[in-house]
Amino acid sequence: MSDRPPYLVERNPGYFEYQLPISVKLVVDHRGRVPLLKNERDEWELPGGKLEVGESPEQGVCREVAEELGLTITGVQIIDSWVYEITPLRHVFIVSFGAVYTGAEKLTYTDEHKELGVFSYDEVPDLHMPALYKATITRWRDLVSGSTQPATT
Repeated sequence: MSDRPPYLVERNPGYFEYQLPISVKLVVDHRGRVPLLKNERDEWELPGGKLEVGESPEQGVCREVAEELGLTITGVQIIDSWVYEITPLRHVFIVSFGAVYTGAEKLTYTDEHKELGVFSYDEVPDLHMPALYKATITRWRDLVSGSTQPATT
């Protein structure tokens, strides 16, 4: 039995790499508010999920949001990415996107989540949710309001 965490793979003797699932998440600006879903850990989270083989991150996040919120989304913009520690032995690579929804579809949710909440940007800091999700929502709010510009390299 190895002492290394299960998300690390030894490629060469002494050289380890991450082997992580990829999760795509979307901050949806829905009439100036943010729809969030409550997970099994009683945390609010962004809609999204695992990237499927053969789809781009943009396609994956739009598919996930259609499944989880019933919204047809196009034209997503990348916000940021990070490695999220769900538990000490379970990590996932998160890529977050943002979109402004202007359609007429009704928000829905499935039994995959415990609850759907729609929050103002000002309510987000007080929610029980990971700090990195809060930070990505704040970044998107700032981009939508024009107070910051997307990073360029």
